[in-house]
Amino acid sequence: MLDQPLEILQPGCVRNGAGQAVRAASWLRDRGLTRPVVIADAFNATRLNVLGLDGAACVSVRPEPDLFDLNQAVTAARAARPDVVIGFGGGSAMDVAKLVAVLQDPVTTFDDISGPGRAGPRRAALMQIPTTAGTGSEAGTRALITEPGTLRKIATESLHMLADMVILDPGLTVSLPGPVTAATGVDALAHCVEAFTSRRAHPVIDHYALEGIRLIGRFLPRALADGDDLEARAALLLASFYGGVCLGPVNTTAGHAVAYPLGTRHHLPHGLANALIFPHVLAANQGACPDKTALVAAALDLEQGRPLLQAAHDFCAGLGLQMRLRDHGVPEDDLPEMAAEAHAIRRLLDWNPRDLSREDILALYRAAY
Repeated sequence: MLDQPLEILQPGCVRNGAGQAVRAASWLRDRGLTRPVVIADAFNATRLNVLGLDGAACVSVRPEPDLFDLNQAVTAARAARPDVVIGFGGGSAMDVAKLVAVLQDPVTTFDDISGPGRAGPRRAALMQIPTTAGTGSEAGTRALITEPGTLRKIATESLHMLADMVILDPGLTVSLPGPVTAATGVDALAHCVEAFTSRRAHPVIDHYALEGIRLIGRFLPRALADGDDLEARAALLLASFYGGVCLGPVNTTAGHAVAYPLGTRHHLPHGLANALIFPHVLAANQGACPDKTALVAAALDLEQGRPLLQAAHDFCAGLGLQMRLRDHGVPEDDLPEMAAEAHAIRRLLDWNPRDLSREDILALYRAAY
């Protein structure tokens, strides 16, 4: 399989390590960039000083942004005429930053660029600075936006949405509460596991995926035990980045397809939605890829000799996560509609190692309920 064609696109420069965030301003100065626009969530919009960018134009975005949020951000950013767009936050902020960067032409709309390979060259540079260790959005060329009417996640992908600079500074993540650290960590884990077990898995990507899984298994409990543990925080950022590298050439499969309706319909944070679904899809796929599933279990140090579903569930619950859908306000009578919606996400499900029917997905939801 090593001779199977594969293209990996990675950011132009990655700065990794504690204290790197403040170098964002010097990177701009070195390139003569003077009109930054920062796309951030509400919390990070209040701490641009950690980047040395006090006074920079800033656009705040909500979690799980939809097309209305995107259009507002594009309008605000166009008014500032940026020469660099900076995503500062979790996946929502970084995805919107990618799209804003390629929508600076006043006549270009989202409909013009949605889908694969349609976004043209951008006028502004792009910097990504993650403050959660989950989505890996900083590493890739894909962005997701919810369509309000249908609640579908619309994927846009273009090499022009690849960052020129990525800063992975673990100091930016020490403020994350424990439940967010746990949920985003399992999101990164899901990226790695789903790419590792995908029908289009590739040996090159397998190395990134398996190392990401190992880092999360070793360091996520440490980060939860001591949120100021910079080595653990740095390991999780790196694992998240590795997961983002996996998303480009391989992408996710059933886990994310089944998790999406929890976010779009019931507004669960993306990381939490993936954590709730992760044990169920891992166990459901075990028979289709037993060898790789065994490697995942070993990398996470799951207890041998126990049913995989229970072991994976206990791993997530041991992170402090409430692992039942009912505990998060998901109504039981909505499960059939969610199953139909998830089953329609063929861009992910078609690459799952096992074919899942709508009834199979409904059974997963009921088991997770």
